[in-house]
Order: sequence, then C-alpha cells, then structure tokens
Amino acid sequence: MIIRQFLSWTRDASIDRRAEAAGALTRAYLYDGLDAEAARDARSAILALLDDPAPSVRRALAEACAGCATAPRPLVVALAGDQPDIAALVLRRSSVLTDADLVDGIAIGCEITRTAIAGRLGLSHAVAGAMAEIGGAASLTALVRNRGAGITTGSLMRMVERHGDDTGLRDAMLARADLPLEVRQVITARVAASLSAFAIASGWLTPARGERASREALERSTLEVSAGADATDLVRLVAHLRVQGQLNAGLILRAILSGRMAFAEVALADLTGLKVDRVAGLMHDASASGFAALHRRAGLPPVLLPAFTAALSAWREAGRGAEPGDATLSRRMIERALTACEGMPLAEAQSVMALLSRYEAEAAREEARIAAKAMEEKARQETRTRMQVLDAEWRVAQMLVSHQPARPAAFEIQSVELLAVEIPAIEIPVLAVERVEAVEAVLDSLSDGLMASFRAARAGVRPLTEAPMDLTAADLVTIEVQPIAVSQPEFAVGRVPDFSDIAVGKPAADAADAVLDTIPDALIASYRADRARMRLAA
Repeated sequence: MIIRQFLSWTRDASIDRRAEAAGALTRAYLYDGLDAEAARDARSAILALLDDPAPSVRRALAEACAGCATAPRPLVVALAGDQPDIAALVLRRSSVLTDADLVDGIAIGCEITRTAIAGRLGLSHAVAGAMAEIGGAASLTALVRNRGAGITTGSLMRMVERHGDDTGLRDAMLARADLPLEVRQVITARVAASLSAFAIASGWLTPARGERASREALERSTLEVSAGADATDLVRLVAHLRVQGQLNAGLILRAILSGRMAFAEVALADLTGLKVDRVAGLMHDASASGFAALHRRAGLPPVLLPAFTAALSAWREAGRGAEPGDATLSRRMIERALTACEGMPLAEAQSVMALLSRYEAEAAREEARIAAKAMEEKARQETRTRMQVLDAEWRVAQMLVSHQPARPAAFEIQSVELLAVEIPAIEIPVLAVERVEAVEAVLDSLSDGLMASFRAARAGVRPLTEAPMDLTAADLVTIEVQPIAVSQPEFAVGRVPDFSDIAVGKPAADAADAVLDTIPDALIASYRADRARMRLAA
C-alpha cells in the first residue's frame, strides 16, 4: 500500500524530491530488511523509477546500489547502460557486473565509462585485454595505473603499439616496477623513432642519417634496459629482439665493446641454439678457433670476426671485470678491434672501420661528459665548502659583536654656552698599540665621510705624555660654542652638566650609534678628552 502511494506521489513531486525519495527507497530495500511483500513492491517501484526522465533520479538509484553486492541485477545492468556519468558509478564499483558485462561496456561505451572500468579493483586479464584492444589513451593510462588490474605482457605490448606516442601512457608504464624488459624496450624504440622522424621532418638530419642515429640510439637504450636483469628476463628480451628483427651483429658487437657479456652470451645462445654456459665458455676461451666456430654458427658476418676476436682478447686481458653501471663503450677494446682490422683488405674493412670509428667517437664523447660532470661536481663541492667557511666566520663575527657591552645613545646638544667650570684633575692613560689597531680595523668598515672626520680630528691632537695632566682652575678659559637649541639650558656654575637630561637629536644619534657601538668605552672617553684638550690649547 505504501509503495503504491509512493509511486502515485512521484508523478507530481519535484525532481529533487523524487531523487531524494528514490535514493531512500533503494537504500531501504537493500539494507533495511523489508518483509517479503514490501520488498517485492519496493523492487517493482525501484525498477519503475528507471523510466524517470530526470537524470538526477536515476543517478540517485546508481549511487545507492553501486556498492551493494545484493543489488538487483536488472537494476545494475540497466544503470550500466545509462548516460556516461550515471553508468560510470556502477561500472566502477558494482560487483554484480560480470566480466562479460564489463567487456560489453568497453565495446559500446565511451572513454568516460572505459576509464571507470579501468579503475575497478581486481580487474581480470580478459577485461584488461579487451581494454588494450579498444580503449583510448586516457582509459589505457588509467588501466596501467591500476595496480590491482591483471595485465599481461601481450596487452602491454598492444597498448604501446596502439598509443605508444602518448606521453602520459608511456610515463604510466615506465612507472610500473613490474614492467617487463621487452615492453620497456618497445617503448624506447617508439621514442627513438619519434625523435628521428621529428629531426628528419625539421630538416636537421637526412633520412639515412636519421635512420642510423635512431638505430644506434635504440641499441644503446636496449643495453641500458638489460643492465642488471636476471637470466630469465634476458632470455625473453633477446627472443623479442629476434622476433622484431633487431637482434643483429651490430648490437652484439656493441654489447661486447660495452662489457655487456651476459647480454652477448644470451644473444649468441639464442642464435646458435647452444646453452648459455657453453657459449660463455667459448667466449672465455683464449683460443680463437672456438669463438670462430661460434661466430659462424650464429650466422654473423665473417668480416666482423677480427673485431669480435680482438675485443674479447682485450676484455680477457683486462681481467673480465664486472659490467659497468651504464652502456659505456670501452675505448681500449675499440682500439684493439681497429688495430685488428687494419690488415684486412680495404673493400672488406671499410664498413667495419667506419662502424668502429663511430664507436670510438661515441666513447670519447662519453668519457668527456663523465669528466666534465666530475669537474662540475668538484667545483660545486669547493663552492659549497667555501660558503660554509664564510658562513661560519660570519657567525663568529656576529657572536663577538653581540657580546660587546651596550653603549649609551649618542646625543646632540642643541644650545649651550659653556662657562668657566672647575674641572678636577683628569688622568688620561696611554693607548696600547693593539687597542689602536683594533679601533682602526673597526673604523675601516665605516663610510668615507666618517673616516675622514675621525682621522682629521686625530691628526690635530698632540701626543700625550706618560704622566697624568692636572688641569686647575687657572688654566680654564671660556669657550664660545655656536648657538644651538638646548632642551634644559640652566646649569649651575661649578657643576659639570648631567647630559642624561639633555634631549637627544634623532638624526645625529642614528649616525653616531653606528660608530660608537663598535668603539670601546675607554677609547671614546680618551678621544673626547683629546678633543677638549685641543680646544683648550687653541
């Protein structure tokens, strides 16, 4: 009865009220445990709401049932075929949908619904394979970023084949720690081909030079990809290269010249059908006959045999060290191979010598790059050390300045006429040489104007004797000072004025503080006494 009233009410209610009521009815049906009759009526009402013309009502149904495993399958399937923003809700979360439903959603859907499917938890290999065949770059990127999805190597290869030029997809693939070596190599090949095509289209390289540059760049990247790989991964990578037609004599020669003996052994084993251990033994054998037989069985060009033999000989003499951290060519092995090819007929050795010369130039440039990086790092380290020393010295200087006693603020007498005042005997000590030098070091950091004034005043002072100077009342004279404003002009005769009561002139005080804060108290007192004595003597 209540459900029938609800359906009657939905005919006249507003869209927002209908959407709210649809979500509430669906949640009540799914989670509130209605009795059998009420559940049957509620199910019929919910399915009837699928015909509501308002998308917000159907979206409310999808939001309510998307995460429920017991939601009616007809409801979920119908919502999965609705408009993209509604269908994406159930396609992303509903466990009611089967793999067949998801594959069908991929086939008839758009990128919005495919991206929603690509983000499902526990996505099966079959669904991921269908996505690799149909999906666009956006949905495939979402699929690759889904760590819970089961994606086969074939599906990854198909993604690269269809959308390998998309930067986002390539970055998402390369970010996967479990990405197979052959997929990495395919991505590298696509990047090399794209760069070559761009350089040729821009007129920077001729087609022949661009093709060779792309091939050599691909060989370098292939060896870099194989660095540190285990035997199983190397076998798969070499098999892929053979199928793609990229396993050639040039790649194997570069591998040997770069010290990538593990890759060379697997490659020769794949070409000859021998076991890897047997191939490794022939490569380590000092006699040239064993490797010559291996070379012939692998189908490599006979003209390259001297270069191979000489390179392996240089490698064995070097101690068969561990493989380097990158695919850097060995100049020692290249020079040995070049020497071995010098005795060959010119017609045969021309192409080999040209190839080895390019390898030699590449090795020289790589060594120069490494040396330049080392020098740059050394210079950066020296600069960093020097800056640390300067910073430490600056901090020490700041600590020394901060521990000096505070100085009273300098002031300016605005107006005063000095009268005859009886001054007691003043004893002026002789300045130590070290004290003077310290003060001069401080004054050297001041402005030129302050320095000139200070040095001119010091030049006019006569040297003091060791004995103290006794100034009596008979020696006093009256000194007239230029009239300036005085804040407290009354001073009693016979008493030294208390300058703490005199107003401070702000501009002059600011300028004097910078000097007085760095000069010791005793020196300031001595300097003022010298100036007073100079005026009296005048």
